[in-house]
Amino acid sequence: MEKYKQHFLKNIRKQLKDWEVVSFISHEELYRFLHSMAETAATIGGEKIGTKATELMNGLEDIDKEEWRLESVERYIFDVIQLCYVYDHQELLGFPKRINEQQKESAVILLIDDDTSFLMYMKEKLEEEADWYVIVVANPQKAASALYDMKPDCVIIDIHMKEKNGLELLEFLNGKLKQQFIPTVIVSVDGGKETRINSYQKGADDFIQKPFDITEFIVRIQRQLDRKKQIHDLLLLDELTHVYNRKYLNQAYEHLQNERNRSREPYCLAVLDIDHFKKINDTHGHLVGDEILKAFARFLKEETRMNDIVVRFGGEEFIILFPKTNIQEGYEVIDRLRGKFKELSFEGKGTFFCTFSSGIVEVNNVNTLEYWLQLADNALYEVKKKGRNRVQKAESLYSFWPQKALKVAVVDDDPIIRTIIKGILTKLPHQQTVLEVKTFKDGKDFMNSKWHITEEDPCLVILDGIMPNVDGLEVLKWLYSQEQQGLYKVIILTSRNSKEDVARALQLGADDYMTKPFNLSELETRVGKLMSRMF
Repeated sequence: MEKYKQHFLKNIRKQLKDWEVVSFISHEELYRFLHSMAETAATIGGEKIGTKATELMNGLEDIDKEEWRLESVERYIFDVIQLCYVYDHQELLGFPKRINEQQKESAVILLIDDDTSFLMYMKEKLEEEADWYVIVVANPQKAASALYDMKPDCVIIDIHMKEKNGLELLEFLNGKLKQQFIPTVIVSVDGGKETRINSYQKGADDFIQKPFDITEFIVRIQRQLDRKKQIHDLLLLDELTHVYNRKYLNQAYEHLQNERNRSREPYCLAVLDIDHFKKINDTHGHLVGDEILKAFARFLKEETRMNDIVVRFGGEEFIILFPKTNIQEGYEVIDRLRGKFKELSFEGKGTFFCTFSSGIVEVNNVNTLEYWLQLADNALYEVKKKGRNRVQKAESLYSFWPQKALKVAVVDDDPIIRTIIKGILTKLPHQQTVLEVKTFKDGKDFMNSKWHITEEDPCLVILDGIMPNVDGLEVLKWLYSQEQQGLYKVIILTSRNSKEDVARALQLGADDYMTKPFNLSELETRVGKLMSRMF
């Protein structure tokens, strides 16, 4: 029976592969494919596949279409292809379940250690027993970018690493950690008094000696996470820039709405975004990027009126609320700020200048904060399409355009996996993000493509570790040699018996990994987590 099963799956892979190189697929050809699948699956023990294929085949009778685009076919047959994947690995996988909201909101833990065996063990244990999302970093040189890009809720650092002492790394990261109230835990086989005291003096919030009981370890980390949440719930100021944070924005909006209802005077809301900020970080370093954010916030506070409210909304995005101000007055203020800010010089790897773009809207009736933010975002999006360093007034008739663009490359030599992952990605909620997904049949095909090479749009690469011609590790090494390497995030897919490949991938800088065969709901969770931290 196993021989017939593999022949059945081989035929499906061949058909999917053939379809990837054509522009259109005929209605009749799709019908034949589902008919053949329904008949064969029923005879080799794939009852669920047969039932679903029959359902889809019968559904074609109600669809008046002569030709289908590949994307439409992939969406239509996604459920049955997903069943084929589960059928191929039924001894190892259960049928995938939907992700619940609690899993999506789990804490993010950054674990730094050059011992890849320890990293893999801890990642598996913590994700399984604590339901945390664990980012592992084997290369200490990548720790700073992981801290900035992934925004963890807790950082765990091992003292003893070959390239960099853990306490030296803690000292280097300490400014950023304390600014954002990110708790830090030091682990070490050396539990001596001097080591423990030194760890606390360097800024560690806890010290845990190896080997440790995993249950106690989880409890102690959870205490740090609870403490962080309590601090954040009490604070209304952004830790880095010392202007208000987005939590205060709701209070300020309610207050200004009450004032507007009484006085009948409009006010303005402006969204400001520092241009090419990702490139600044990549070129001059994250510490310089932090200085830019602090300088920008200070500039906005100094150059606006006492009653104007400056808020750091997130990343390099700020919001200003202008009480008792109409749209023309607000526009002139922002444009004046824009002209003045671009004249300021900054020091990094040489002297450089920064600009910002802005969208501004007049709040003149009763509506939600989200509504006005969306309108201002739409105007900001228009500015970016026109080349940045401008101010745009928002109009209530604007369409709700997306704000960000994200490319996702699926690089795998198995067409079933390519189809499934592409289907999962299109179903993920991505709100104000334009998601562009492209599949590649192998590493060489991906490396030869110019599609994923951009000046500023990030690219998530879901990369099979073992492929013919050029394998995933070679692709990973090539990616991190590129000038725009900071724009890429990589999830490596590897087999269960390839721990050496996982270790090498982590050393080369992979951001996450999954072992095949993987549970599709777990893949959805990991991809969603990584995508949410790419802006």
